[in-house]
Amino acid sequence: MMPITLANPGEELMIRKLGGNDETRRFLESLGFVVGSNITVVSEIKGNVIVKVKESRVAVSKEMARRVMV
Repeated sequence: MMPITLANPGEELMIRKLGGNDETRRFLESLGFVVGSNITVVSEIKGNVIVKVKESRVAVSKEMARRVMV
């Protein structure tokens, strides 16, 4: 298991765990980061990680991205 910050762009991965406190996990889930779902890392720009979740692209900070384990 590793955070999505270590994944290579274009790699399709399955979310295995969401870290952080309850508020952080709820925020990530509201963006579509749900355990068991597939995501694709699109790119990393200025410390933000761009991720394709379901059919949307979402930008999350590097700090928040470290809490998504794949």
